[in-house]
Amino acid sequence: MTIAITGATGQLGRLVIERLKSHVDPDSLRALARTPSRAAGLGIDVREADYDRPSTLEPALAGVDTLLLISSSEVGRRLAQHRHAIDAARAAGVRRIVYTSLLHADASPLSLAAEHQGTERMLKDSGLAWTILRNGWYTENYTGAIAGALAGGALVGSAGQGRIASAARADYADAAAVAVSEDGHEGKTHELAGDAAYTLDELAAEISRQTGRTIPYRNLPQEDYAAILVSHGLPSELARAIAGWDVDASRGALFDDGCQLSRLIGRPTTPLQASVAEALART
Repeated sequence: MTIAITGATGQLGRLVIERLKSHVDPDSLRALARTPSRAAGLGIDVREADYDRPSTLEPALAGVDTLLLISSSEVGRRLAQHRHAIDAARAAGVRRIVYTSLLHADASPLSLAAEHQGTERMLKDSGLAWTILRNGWYTENYTGAIAGALAGGALVGSAGQGRIASAARADYADAAAVAVSEDGHEGKTHELAGDAAYTLDELAAEISRQTGRTIPYRNLPQEDYAAILVSHGLPSELARAIAGWDVDASRGALFDDGCQLSRLIGRPTTPLQASVAEALART
């Protein structure tokens, strides 16, 4: 069985490939990358595959049995890009697609949900076998703010007391490796999230505990939080989106207590304490 991985040079893609090497023969893996030179160190076969140049996709997928379609990072363009990948997979004779979607994509208020909903529909209408991995938030989305919190003396956001059931990127990589390499996942949708949810108050308390400093959480109106993100160099559209996702989190959009992720990977998800410690080690 040959397995191809899109987004192979991204943070998730690289982790998935490393995990897969312990599940299957590395010679059966194929990295798909827009810029193949960036994938040279992955240690597996690399093929050029650009979502925006459909002519590159079908040749890259020739001989592939299972495609791990890691969702594109280009919000607003994902649906067309994913359509190109699905059409090319069907034309190339791919048997199954495993897709990384969004937690509770069918009901999520997050602005990201619409493109995932559309991709899930395309998959189910494609005639191919499919597996959907509805990934929750990466813990790194929040621990990435630790350096700024330490510099500014507070963790800021707009998530209120919303509980966030995030998991480490490595946990989701393990789940993808299992789903593409093991039997029993065809036609299934997995809602994947961390075992233990937390609020940003609790994240701030954990940062304080591990650093010996008092780092409070400051909850801000959406517009004020977006303005702070812009002041740190983020484009205004992205800053507004991130602040909006926090507001959605305050209403439960990032919560799940089904523990499907830990059952799928056969171990507990990475604790918040470990993710904070890892982030602090890098600051």
